[in-house]
Amino acid sequence: MAKVIMVQGTTSNAGKSIITAALCRIFKQDGYKTAPFKSQNMALNSFITSDGMEMGRAQAMQAEAAGIEPDIRMNPILLKPTGESGSQIVLNGKVFRDMTAGEYYTYKQDMIPHIMNAYNSLAEEYDIIVIEGAGSPAEINLKNQDIVNMGMAQMADAPVIIVGDIDRGGVFASLAGTMLLFDDEEKKRVKGFVINKFRGEEKLLTPGLEMLEKITLVPVLGVVPYLNVDIDDEDSLSERLNVRSSQNIIDIAVIKLPRLSNFTDFNIFSLIDSVSLRYVSNIRELGNPDMIIIPGTKNTIEDLKWLRQSGLEVKIINHAKDGKALFGVCGGYQMLGEQINDPENVEGGGSIKGIGLLRTITNFSKEKTTTQATGIINKLNGFYSSLSGMEVKGYEIHMGNTELIEGISMNTLDSKSDGCVNDNVAGSYLHGIFDDIKIANKIVHQLARNKGINLEEINEFDFKKYKDSQYDLLAKEIRKKVKMDEIYKIMGI
Repeated sequence: MAKVIMVQGTTSNAGKSIITAALCRIFKQDGYKTAPFKSQNMALNSFITSDGMEMGRAQAMQAEAAGIEPDIRMNPILLKPTGESGSQIVLNGKVFRDMTAGEYYTYKQDMIPHIMNAYNSLAEEYDIIVIEGAGSPAEINLKNQDIVNMGMAQMADAPVIIVGDIDRGGVFASLAGTMLLFDDEEKKRVKGFVINKFRGEEKLLTPGLEMLEKITLVPVLGVVPYLNVDIDDEDSLSERLNVRSSQNIIDIAVIKLPRLSNFTDFNIFSLIDSVSLRYVSNIRELGNPDMIIIPGTKNTIEDLKWLRQSGLEVKIINHAKDGKALFGVCGGYQMLGEQINDPENVEGGGSIKGIGLLRTITNFSKEKTTTQATGIINKLNGFYSSLSGMEVKGYEIHMGNTELIEGISMNTLDSKSDGCVNDNVAGSYLHGIFDDIKIANKIVHQLARNKGINLEEINEFDFKKYKDSQYDLLAKEIRKKVKMDEIYKIMGI
Protein backbone atom coordinates (compact mmCIF):
# COMPACT_ATOMS: atom_id res chain seq x y z
CA MET A 1 0.00 0.00 0.00
CA ALA A 2 1.07 3.57 -0.67
CA LYS A 3 2.74 5.80 1.85
CA VAL A 4 0.45 8.65 2.84
CA ILE A 5 0.46 12.18 4.19
CA MET A 6 -2.50 14.46 4.85
CA VAL A 7 -2.68 18.25 4.48
CA GLN A 8 -5.25 19.97 6.67
CA GLY A 9 -5.77 23.69 7.26
CA THR A 10 -6.98 25.93 10.04
CA THR A 11 -9.57 27.52 7.70
CA SER A 12 -10.91 27.38 4.18
CA ASN A 13 -8.49 29.00 1.74
CA ALA A 14 -5.51 28.53 4.06
CA GLY A 15 -3.61 27.01 1.13
CA LYS A 16 -4.33 23.28 1.49
CA SER A 17 -4.94 22.77 -2.23
CA ILE A 18 -1.76 24.54 -3.29
CA ILE A 19 0.44 22.80 -0.69
CA THR A 20 -1.09 19.46 -1.73
CA ALA A 21 -0.30 20.24 -5.37
CA ALA A 22 3.25 21.22 -4.44
CA LEU A 23 3.83 17.93 -2.60
CA CYS A 24 2.39 15.99 -5.54
CA ARG A 25 4.83 17.73 -7.87
CA ILE A 26 7.82 17.29 -5.58
CA PHE A 27 7.15 13.58 -5.08
CA LYS A 28 6.78 13.17 -8.85
CA GLN A 29 10.09 14.96 -9.41
CA ASP A 30 11.71 12.66 -6.84
CA GLY A 31 10.58 9.60 -8.77
CA TYR A 32 7.49 8.53 -6.82
CA LYS A 33 4.20 7.66 -8.50
CA THR A 34 1.88 10.01 -6.62
CA ALA A 35 -1.87 10.70 -6.53
CA PRO A 36 -3.97 13.34 -4.72
CA PHE A 37 -7.08 12.42 -2.75
CA LYS A 38 -9.92 14.36 -1.17
CA SER A 39 -12.78 12.28 0.18
CA GLN A 40 -15.32 15.12 -0.01
CA ASN A 41 -15.04 18.42 -1.80
CA MET A 42 -17.58 21.25 -1.82
CA ALA A 43 -17.10 23.45 -4.87
CA LEU A 44 -18.84 24.74 -7.97
CA ASN A 45 -15.65 24.39 -10.00
CA SER A 46 -15.66 20.88 -11.40
CA PHE A 47 -13.86 18.89 -14.07
CA ILE A 48 -14.95 16.14 -16.45
CA THR A 49 -12.61 13.17 -16.89
CA SER A 50 -11.93 11.45 -20.19
CA ASP A 51 -14.58 8.84 -19.35
CA GLY A 52 -17.25 11.46 -18.64
CA MET A 53 -17.09 11.49 -14.84
CA GLU A 54 -17.35 14.65 -12.73
CA MET A 55 -14.88 15.53 -9.97
CA GLY A 56 -13.56 18.58 -8.11
CA ARG A 57 -11.34 20.77 -10.26
CA ALA A 58 -8.82 21.13 -7.43
CA GLN A 59 -8.09 17.39 -7.54
CA ALA A 60 -7.81 17.54 -11.34
CA MET A 61 -5.27 20.33 -10.88
CA GLN A 62 -3.35 18.27 -8.31
CA ALA A 63 -3.35 15.29 -10.68
CA GLU A 64 -1.81 17.55 -13.32
CA ALA A 65 0.85 18.52 -10.80
CA ALA A 66 1.53 14.83 -10.19
CA GLY A 67 1.79 14.22 -13.92
CA ILE A 68 -1.15 11.81 -14.09
CA GLU A 69 -4.64 11.78 -15.59
CA PRO A 70 -7.45 13.01 -13.32
CA ASP A 71 -9.46 10.09 -11.93
CA ILE A 72 -12.75 10.29 -10.02
CA ARG A 73 -11.27 8.02 -7.34
CA MET A 74 -9.27 11.08 -6.29
CA ASN A 75 -12.53 12.81 -5.25
CA PRO A 76 -15.33 10.27 -4.68
CA ILE A 77 -17.75 12.85 -3.23
CA LEU A 78 -18.35 16.28 -4.75
CA LEU A 79 -20.93 18.59 -3.19
CA LYS A 80 -22.22 21.29 -5.55
CA PRO A 81 -24.27 23.87 -3.61
CA THR A 82 -27.71 24.53 -5.11
CA GLY A 83 -28.88 27.13 -2.60
CA GLU A 84 -28.39 28.33 0.94
CA SER A 85 -28.72 24.91 2.57
CA GLY A 86 -28.68 22.24 -0.12
CA SER A 87 -26.28 20.58 -2.54
CA GLN A 88 -26.24 18.25 -5.50
CA ILE A 89 -24.32 15.15 -4.43
CA VAL A 90 -21.96 13.81 -7.09
CA LEU A 91 -20.90 10.32 -5.99
CA ASN A 92 -18.17 8.43 -7.82
CA GLY A 93 -18.42 10.83 -10.72
CA LYS A 94 -22.20 10.76 -11.26
CA VAL A 95 -25.14 12.67 -9.83
CA PHE A 96 -26.51 10.78 -6.82
CA ARG A 97 -29.23 13.09 -5.53
CA ASP A 98 -29.91 16.52 -4.03
CA MET A 99 -29.84 16.81 -0.24
CA THR A 100 -30.22 19.49 2.38
CA ALA A 101 -27.30 19.99 4.76
CA GLY A 102 -29.24 18.20 7.50
CA GLU A 103 -30.05 15.21 5.29
CA TYR A 104 -26.46 14.85 4.18
CA TYR A 105 -25.17 15.09 7.74
CA THR A 106 -27.19 12.02 8.74
CA TYR A 107 -26.16 10.21 5.54
CA LYS A 108 -22.40 10.73 5.83
CA GLN A 109 -21.57 7.39 7.40
CA ASP A 110 -23.11 5.63 4.40
CA MET A 111 -20.49 7.33 2.26
CA ILE A 112 -17.56 5.72 4.06
CA PRO A 113 -17.50 2.50 1.96
CA HIS A 114 -17.38 4.58 -1.23
CA ILE A 115 -14.57 6.70 0.19
CA MET A 116 -12.48 3.75 1.30
CA ASN A 117 -13.04 1.79 -1.92
CA ALA A 118 -11.70 4.76 -3.88
CA TYR A 119 -8.80 5.39 -1.48
CA ASN A 120 -7.71 1.75 -1.20
CA SER A 121 -7.86 1.33 -4.95
CA LEU A 122 -5.53 4.29 -5.44
CA ALA A 123 -3.25 3.14 -2.62
CA GLU A 124 -2.73 -0.17 -4.41
CA GLU A 125 -1.58 1.59 -7.57
CA TYR A 126 0.54 4.48 -6.29
CA ASP A 127 3.67 4.95 -4.15
CA ILE A 128 2.37 8.01 -2.30
CA ILE A 129 -1.10 9.42 -1.65
CA VAL A 130 -1.40 13.08 -0.63
CA ILE A 131 -4.75 13.60 1.10
CA GLU A 132 -6.31 17.04 1.35
CA GLY A 133 -8.72 17.96 4.12
CA ALA A 134 -11.57 20.49 3.90
CA GLY A 135 -12.29 23.68 5.80
CA SER A 136 -11.15 23.38 9.41
CA PRO A 137 -10.55 20.06 11.22
CA ALA A 138 -11.60 21.63 14.54
CA GLU A 139 -15.35 21.94 13.86
CA ILE A 140 -16.22 20.20 17.12
CA ASN A 141 -19.97 20.30 16.43
CA LEU A 142 -19.43 18.11 13.35
CA LYS A 143 -16.66 15.83 14.62
CA ASN A 144 -18.83 12.74 15.16
CA GLN A 145 -19.69 12.58 11.46
CA ASP A 146 -16.35 13.72 10.04
CA ILE A 147 -15.25 11.93 6.86
CA VAL A 148 -12.89 14.50 5.36
CA ASN A 149 -10.48 15.74 8.07
CA MET A 150 -9.37 13.77 11.16
CA GLY A 151 -11.99 11.14 10.41
CA MET A 152 -10.32 10.55 7.05
CA ALA A 153 -6.86 10.63 8.64
CA GLN A 154 -7.93 7.88 11.00
CA MET A 155 -9.43 5.76 8.20
CA ALA A 156 -6.24 6.05 6.15
CA ASP A 157 -3.93 5.99 9.19
CA ALA A 158 -2.35 9.17 7.84
CA PRO A 159 0.10 11.55 9.54
CA VAL A 160 -1.10 15.14 9.30
CA ILE A 161 0.48 18.52 8.63
CA ILE A 162 -1.63 21.61 9.28
CA VAL A 163 -1.44 24.75 7.16
CA GLY A 164 -2.15 28.17 8.66
CA ASP A 165 -2.74 31.39 6.70
CA ILE A 166 -0.68 34.18 8.27
CA ASP A 167 -1.93 36.77 5.77
CA ARG A 168 -5.33 36.80 7.49
CA GLY A 169 -3.77 37.39 10.89
CA GLY A 170 -4.03 35.29 14.03
CA VAL A 171 -2.09 32.36 12.63
CA PHE A 172 -0.53 31.38 16.00
CA ALA A 173 -3.89 31.44 17.75
CA SER A 174 -5.55 29.45 14.96
CA LEU A 175 -2.87 26.73 14.97
CA ALA A 176 -2.71 26.51 18.77
CA GLY A 177 -6.50 26.66 19.04
CA THR A 178 -6.91 23.88 16.50
CA MET A 179 -4.61 21.67 18.56
CA LEU A 180 -6.50 22.57 21.73
CA LEU A 181 -9.74 21.24 20.25
CA PHE A 182 -8.24 17.88 19.17
CA ASP A 183 -8.47 14.82 21.39
CA ASP A 184 -5.29 12.97 22.35
CA GLU A 185 -5.38 10.56 19.41
CA GLU A 186 -5.86 13.40 16.94
CA LYS A 187 -3.00 15.36 18.47
CA LYS A 188 -0.69 12.39 17.96
CA ARG A 189 -1.43 12.44 14.25
CA VAL A 190 -0.26 16.04 13.80
CA LYS A 191 3.41 15.94 12.82
CA GLY A 192 4.03 19.51 11.74
CA PHE A 193 2.79 22.99 10.87
CA VAL A 194 3.28 24.98 7.69
CA ILE A 195 2.71 28.73 7.86
CA ASN A 196 1.50 30.01 4.51
CA LYS A 197 1.29 33.38 2.69
CA PHE A 198 3.99 35.15 4.74
CA ARG A 199 5.10 38.65 3.77
CA GLY A 200 8.10 40.29 5.39
CA GLU A 201 11.31 39.30 7.15
CA GLU A 202 11.17 35.74 8.42
CA LYS A 203 13.60 36.41 11.27
CA LEU A 204 10.97 38.63 12.90
CA LEU A 205 8.71 35.57 13.03
CA THR A 206 11.22 33.37 14.87
CA PRO A 207 10.13 34.16 18.47
CA GLY A 208 6.54 33.32 17.58
CA LEU A 209 7.53 30.05 15.92
CA GLU A 210 9.54 29.01 18.96
CA MET A 211 6.68 29.82 21.31
CA LEU A 212 4.17 27.98 19.10
CA GLU A 213 6.33 24.86 19.12
CA LYS A 214 6.69 25.07 22.90
CA ILE A 215 2.94 25.44 23.47
CA THR A 216 1.80 22.75 21.02
CA LEU A 217 4.82 20.40 20.98
CA VAL A 218 4.48 20.35 17.19
CA PRO A 219 7.38 21.45 14.95
CA VAL A 220 7.05 24.15 12.31
CA LEU A 221 8.12 22.52 9.05
CA GLY A 222 8.21 25.67 6.99
CA VAL A 223 7.19 29.26 6.42
CA VAL A 224 5.98 29.74 2.85
CA PRO A 225 6.01 33.27 1.39
CA TYR A 226 3.20 34.75 -0.65
CA LEU A 227 4.00 32.97 -3.90
CA ASN A 228 3.68 34.48 -7.35
CA VAL A 229 2.62 31.29 -9.11
CA ASP A 230 -0.30 30.88 -11.49
CA ILE A 231 -2.15 27.77 -10.33
CA ASP A 232 -5.89 27.15 -10.75
CA ASP A 233 -7.60 28.19 -7.53
CA GLU A 234 -9.91 25.98 -5.51
CA ASP A 235 -13.10 28.02 -5.34
CA SER A 236 -14.78 31.40 -5.36
CA LEU A 237 -12.47 32.62 -2.60
CA SER A 238 -9.92 33.02 -5.39
CA GLU A 239 -8.17 36.37 -5.48
CA ARG A 240 -8.75 36.42 -9.22
CA LEU A 241 -12.36 37.34 -8.50
CA ASN A 242 -11.31 40.47 -6.63
CA VAL A 243 -9.89 42.19 -9.73
CA ARG A 244 -12.20 45.13 -10.43
CA SER A 245 -10.38 47.71 -12.57
CA SER A 246 -9.15 47.81 -16.15
CA GLN A 247 -5.50 48.72 -16.65
CA ASN A 248 -4.79 47.55 -20.20
CA ILE A 249 -5.82 48.25 -23.78
CA ILE A 250 -8.52 45.58 -23.86
CA ASP A 251 -11.06 45.34 -21.04
CA ILE A 252 -12.90 42.01 -20.60
CA ALA A 253 -15.53 41.85 -17.85
CA VAL A 254 -16.84 38.54 -16.50
CA ILE A 255 -20.15 38.74 -14.64
CA LYS A 256 -19.59 37.46 -11.10
CA LEU A 257 -22.81 35.51 -10.73
CA PRO A 258 -23.83 34.52 -7.17
CA ARG A 259 -23.55 30.83 -8.12
CA LEU A 260 -20.61 31.26 -10.49
CA SER A 261 -18.97 28.01 -11.56
CA ASN A 262 -15.84 27.12 -13.52
CA PHE A 263 -14.43 30.65 -13.50
CA THR A 264 -11.09 29.15 -14.56
CA ASP A 265 -12.53 29.05 -18.11
CA PHE A 266 -11.20 32.58 -18.66
CA ASN A 267 -7.80 32.49 -16.97
CA ILE A 268 -5.94 32.51 -20.28
CA PHE A 269 -7.03 36.08 -21.01
CA SER A 270 -5.20 37.26 -17.88
CA LEU A 271 -1.94 35.96 -19.40
CA ILE A 272 -2.17 38.28 -22.42
CA ASP A 273 -0.31 41.55 -21.70
CA SER A 274 -2.76 43.83 -23.48
CA VAL A 275 -5.82 42.45 -21.62
CA SER A 276 -7.41 43.23 -18.27
CA LEU A 277 -9.67 40.41 -17.08
CA ARG A 278 -11.95 41.44 -14.24
CA TYR A 279 -15.02 40.09 -12.41
CA VAL A 280 -17.95 42.41 -11.77
CA SER A 281 -21.07 42.08 -9.65
CA ASN A 282 -22.92 45.38 -10.14
CA ILE A 283 -23.50 48.07 -12.75
CA ARG A 284 -21.03 50.46 -11.12
CA GLU A 285 -18.19 47.95 -11.48
CA LEU A 286 -19.19 47.00 -15.03
CA GLY A 287 -18.36 50.33 -16.63
CA ASN A 288 -17.90 50.15 -20.39
CA PRO A 289 -15.87 47.00 -21.21
CA ASP A 290 -14.87 45.85 -24.68
CA MET A 291 -16.28 42.37 -24.06
CA ILE A 292 -18.68 40.88 -21.53
CA ILE A 293 -18.66 37.18 -20.63
CA ILE A 294 -21.53 35.52 -18.78
CA PRO A 295 -20.01 32.41 -17.18
CA GLY A 296 -21.38 29.09 -16.02
CA THR A 297 -23.60 28.82 -12.96
CA LYS A 298 -25.00 26.07 -10.75
CA ASN A 299 -28.47 27.66 -10.93
CA THR A 300 -29.23 29.40 -14.21
CA ILE A 301 -32.74 30.57 -13.31
CA GLU A 302 -31.89 32.12 -9.96
CA ASP A 303 -28.79 33.83 -11.34
CA LEU A 304 -30.80 35.16 -14.29
CA LYS A 305 -33.27 36.66 -11.80
CA TRP A 306 -30.32 38.22 -9.93
CA LEU A 307 -28.95 39.60 -13.21
CA ARG A 308 -32.32 41.24 -13.80
CA GLN A 309 -32.71 42.62 -10.27
CA SER A 310 -29.17 44.04 -10.23
CA GLY A 311 -29.73 46.06 -13.39
CA LEU A 312 -26.93 44.21 -15.19
CA GLU A 313 -29.28 42.62 -17.72
CA VAL A 314 -30.19 46.02 -19.19
CA LYS A 315 -26.51 46.97 -19.34
CA ILE A 316 -25.68 43.69 -21.10
CA ILE A 317 -28.46 44.20 -23.66
CA ASN A 318 -27.31 47.76 -24.40
CA HIS A 319 -23.70 46.54 -24.66
CA ALA A 320 -24.76 44.02 -27.33
CA LYS A 321 -26.92 46.59 -29.18
CA ASP A 322 -23.85 48.83 -29.38
CA GLY A 323 -22.16 46.05 -31.36
CA LYS A 324 -19.79 45.01 -28.62
CA ALA A 325 -18.73 41.41 -28.01
CA LEU A 326 -20.81 39.25 -25.68
CA PHE A 327 -20.21 35.57 -24.91
CA GLY A 328 -22.07 33.13 -22.68
CA VAL A 329 -20.64 29.83 -21.46
CA CYS A 330 -22.94 27.00 -20.32
CA GLY A 331 -25.46 28.66 -17.95
CA GLY A 332 -24.50 32.02 -19.44
CA TYR A 333 -25.34 30.64 -22.88
CA GLN A 334 -28.72 29.43 -21.61
CA MET A 335 -29.49 32.91 -20.22
CA LEU A 336 -28.84 34.59 -23.57
CA GLY A 337 -31.71 32.69 -25.22
CA GLU A 338 -35.40 33.54 -25.41
CA GLN A 339 -36.82 31.07 -22.91
CA ILE A 340 -35.76 28.63 -20.20
CA ASN A 341 -38.20 25.87 -19.25
CA ASP A 342 -37.92 23.61 -16.21
CA PRO A 343 -40.70 20.99 -16.55
CA GLU A 344 -38.95 18.42 -14.33
CA ASN A 345 -38.32 20.80 -11.43
CA VAL A 346 -34.52 20.68 -11.79
CA GLU A 347 -34.17 24.30 -10.61
CA GLY A 348 -37.51 24.85 -8.95
CA GLY A 349 -39.81 24.39 -11.93
CA GLY A 350 -41.66 26.76 -14.22
CA SER A 351 -40.40 28.89 -17.07
CA ILE A 352 -38.57 32.19 -17.33
CA LYS A 353 -37.94 34.60 -20.17
CA GLY A 354 -34.29 34.77 -21.21
CA ILE A 355 -32.24 37.83 -22.12
CA GLY A 356 -33.37 37.30 -25.70
CA LEU A 357 -30.16 38.03 -27.61
CA LEU A 358 -29.99 34.53 -29.10
CA ARG A 359 -32.84 32.64 -30.81
CA THR A 360 -32.69 29.59 -28.55
CA ILE A 361 -34.90 27.79 -26.03
CA THR A 362 -33.49 25.73 -23.17
CA ASN A 363 -35.37 22.81 -21.64
CA PHE A 364 -33.99 21.44 -18.38
CA SER A 365 -34.10 17.72 -17.64
CA LYS A 366 -32.81 15.62 -14.77
CA GLU A 367 -30.27 13.91 -17.00
CA LYS A 368 -26.89 15.58 -16.64
CA THR A 369 -24.51 15.85 -19.58
CA THR A 370 -20.90 15.28 -18.49
CA THR A 371 -18.47 14.68 -21.31
CA GLN A 372 -15.20 15.81 -22.81
CA ALA A 373 -15.65 17.07 -26.35
CA THR A 374 -13.66 18.09 -29.41
CA GLY A 375 -14.87 19.78 -32.56
CA ILE A 376 -14.66 22.52 -35.14
CA ILE A 377 -16.00 26.07 -35.00
CA ASN A 378 -18.50 26.49 -37.81
CA LYS A 379 -18.28 29.16 -40.54
CA LEU A 380 -19.38 32.30 -38.71
CA ASN A 381 -20.26 35.85 -39.69
CA GLY A 382 -19.71 39.07 -37.79
CA PHE A 383 -17.41 39.61 -34.82
CA TYR A 384 -16.48 35.94 -34.36
CA SER A 385 -15.88 35.20 -38.07
CA SER A 386 -12.10 34.92 -37.62
CA LEU A 387 -12.67 31.81 -35.47
CA SER A 388 -14.27 29.90 -38.36
CA GLY A 389 -12.77 26.45 -38.91
CA MET A 390 -10.66 26.43 -35.75
CA GLU A 391 -10.40 23.29 -33.65
CA VAL A 392 -11.82 23.39 -30.14
CA LYS A 393 -11.78 21.07 -27.16
CA GLY A 394 -13.08 21.14 -23.63
CA TYR A 395 -15.86 19.59 -21.59
CA GLU A 396 -19.58 19.92 -21.02
CA ILE A 397 -21.45 19.95 -17.67
CA HIS A 398 -25.11 20.87 -17.89
CA MET A 399 -28.67 19.78 -17.17
CA GLY A 400 -30.95 19.64 -20.21
CA ASN A 401 -30.44 20.90 -23.74
CA THR A 402 -30.74 24.06 -25.78
CA GLU A 403 -32.65 24.18 -29.07
CA LEU A 404 -31.52 26.54 -31.82
CA ILE A 405 -34.57 28.23 -33.35
CA GLU A 406 -32.72 30.52 -35.73
CA GLY A 407 -29.10 31.50 -36.30
CA ILE A 408 -25.75 29.81 -36.76
CA SER A 409 -24.54 27.12 -34.39
CA MET A 410 -21.20 27.93 -32.79
CA ASN A 411 -19.45 24.56 -32.94
CA THR A 412 -19.82 21.06 -34.24
CA LEU A 413 -18.76 18.91 -31.28
CA ASP A 414 -18.32 15.18 -31.87
CA SER A 415 -20.79 15.41 -34.79
CA LYS A 416 -23.44 17.35 -32.85
CA SER A 417 -24.34 21.02 -32.95
CA ASP A 418 -23.43 23.25 -30.02
CA GLY A 419 -23.98 26.88 -29.21
CA CYS A 420 -25.28 29.79 -31.22
CA VAL A 421 -23.83 32.96 -32.81
CA ASN A 422 -25.66 36.12 -33.78
CA ASP A 423 -23.02 38.57 -35.05
CA ASN A 424 -21.38 39.94 -31.87
CA VAL A 425 -23.32 37.68 -29.46
CA ALA A 426 -22.35 34.04 -28.99
CA GLY A 427 -22.79 31.18 -26.59
CA SER A 428 -21.53 27.63 -26.13
CA TYR A 429 -21.80 24.76 -23.66
CA LEU A 430 -18.06 24.06 -24.05
CA HIS A 431 -16.01 24.81 -20.94
CA GLY A 432 -12.39 25.43 -21.89
CA ILE A 433 -13.23 26.87 -25.30
CA PHE A 434 -10.78 29.74 -24.71
CA ASP A 435 -7.91 27.60 -23.41
CA ASP A 436 -6.31 27.49 -26.86
CA ILE A 437 -4.19 30.66 -27.03
CA LYS A 438 -4.90 30.89 -30.77
CA ILE A 439 -8.61 31.35 -30.13
CA ALA A 440 -8.01 33.82 -27.30
CA ASN A 441 -5.59 35.79 -29.48
CA LYS A 442 -8.05 36.10 -32.36
CA ILE A 443 -10.72 37.43 -30.01
CA VAL A 444 -8.32 39.95 -28.47
CA HIS A 445 -7.12 41.15 -31.89
CA GLN A 446 -10.70 41.61 -33.07
CA LEU A 447 -11.55 43.56 -29.90
CA ALA A 448 -8.56 45.82 -30.60
CA ARG A 449 -9.56 46.35 -34.25
CA ASN A 450 -13.04 47.37 -33.10
CA LYS A 451 -11.33 50.16 -31.13
CA GLY A 452 -9.19 51.18 -34.10
CA ILE A 453 -6.05 49.67 -32.58
CA ASN A 454 -3.65 47.30 -34.32
CA LEU A 455 -1.96 45.17 -31.72
CA GLU A 456 1.48 43.74 -32.26
CA GLU A 457 1.52 40.02 -32.83
CA ILE A 458 0.88 38.30 -29.51
CA ASN A 459 3.38 35.60 -28.65
CA GLU A 460 1.55 32.32 -28.79
CA PHE A 461 2.30 29.71 -26.17
CA ASP A 462 1.21 26.25 -25.18
CA PHE A 463 -1.17 26.68 -22.22
CA LYS A 464 -0.51 23.14 -21.02
CA LYS A 465 3.27 23.71 -21.03
CA TYR A 466 2.77 27.02 -19.27
CA LYS A 467 0.77 25.36 -16.48
CA ASP A 468 3.42 22.64 -16.25
CA SER A 469 6.11 25.29 -15.74
CA GLN A 470 4.05 26.82 -12.94
CA TYR A 471 3.90 23.48 -11.10
CA ASP A 472 7.69 23.25 -11.36
CA LEU A 473 8.02 26.80 -10.02
CA LEU A 474 5.68 25.97 -7.14
CA ALA A 475 7.72 22.88 -6.26
CA LYS A 476 10.97 24.84 -6.42
CA GLU A 477 9.67 27.50 -4.00
CA ILE A 478 8.22 24.96 -1.55
CA ARG A 479 11.50 23.00 -1.51
CA LYS A 480 13.25 26.21 -0.43
CA LYS A 481 10.92 26.89 2.47
CA VAL A 482 9.59 23.52 3.70
CA LYS A 483 11.70 20.80 5.32
CA MET A 484 11.05 18.06 2.79
CA ASP A 485 13.48 15.69 4.52
CA GLU A 486 11.26 15.88 7.62
CA ILE A 487 8.14 15.22 5.54
CA TYR A 488 9.75 12.10 4.08
CA LYS A 489 10.61 10.94 7.60
CA ILE A 490 7.02 11.56 8.73
CA MET A 491 5.82 9.28 5.91
CA GLY A 492 8.39 6.62 6.76
CA ILE A 493 10.37 7.00 3.54
